[in-house]
Amino acid sequence: MILRVAPGDVALVMIGGAESDEFVVMETEEYEKIRAMLGLDDPLPVQYLKWLRDVVTLNPGESITVTSGIAVIQLVKERLPVTLQLAAYTLLVAFVISIPLGIISAVRQDTWVDYSIRSVTIFGLAMPNFWVASLFILFLVAWFNWSPPIFYTHLWESPGNHLAMLVWPVLALSWSFSCILTRMTRSAMLEVLRQDYMRTAQAKGLTERVRLFRHGLRNAMLPVLTLMGLQLSGVLAGSVVMETIFGLPGVGSLAIHAIQLRDFAVVQFVITLFVVKVLVVNLVVDMMYGWMDPRIRYA
Repeated sequence: MILRVAPGDVALVMIGGAESDEFVVMETEEYEKIRAMLGLDDPLPVQYLKWLRDVVTLNPGESITVTSGIAVIQLVKERLPVTLQLAAYTLLVAFVISIPLGIISAVRQDTWVDYSIRSVTIFGLAMPNFWVASLFILFLVAWFNWSPPIFYTHLWESPGNHLAMLVWPVLALSWSFSCILTRMTRSAMLEVLRQDYMRTAQAKGLTERVRLFRHGLRNAMLPVLTLMGLQLSGVLAGSVVMETIFGLPGVGSLAIHAIQLRDFAVVQFVITLFVVKVLVVNLVVDMMYGWMDPRIRYA
């Protein structure tokens, strides 16, 4: 609905009509023919039902402006690995950084270590991803004369170029994500450390490492997993921005280009794909609850 009520017309884009010539082009037979071909002259409920039919049958059609005549699924298939790699690297970096910092902050509560970690996380939460990415580019170019590789290469083709192109967008995207997870891990660990079974484990003489990782972390991970599932939508939205800023040929940059050209088929399929990915991740997180806490399975 938003695509169809937004300013601009895909038929004008396809025939190269300028904004100043819009009223002239609208009277031409070619303009009406293109709208009829795309089904844009149908009522909105009819257009929605046709799109729903295409989604159910996994036939989203062909791109009409981005790369005209190529199937939408083929376009997404070529770019999806880049977006998945960016999201996977971001989640991995955020997890590796946030979990240890959250545990350390909880164990050293109200010490200078705790205050330092909390200050950094608060500072990180106040910095948007796109601003961090812009600072990375500004300082790397201005101070070190660095620029990322022009062409994207897969990990198995050239690991050096691959990492050089993805390291900065991954760091920028995982910055705020790590801060959120660190604070959640700290809060969850503090709650677990006050439980009776943790005091019992200490009274039985278990080492601090065993108490923290075998008894404490596993129970504290439930809210952290929930937050990770919720934050995935933020990672996907951030990947759109990062791909645009750093010139990555992913699904996000494809969506931006399609929105600019009013390529309805591509935009709608990409958004639907993002929604499905979020739903699948939330389902996986729900299933992991039973593995992390057997009491959930019993209930």
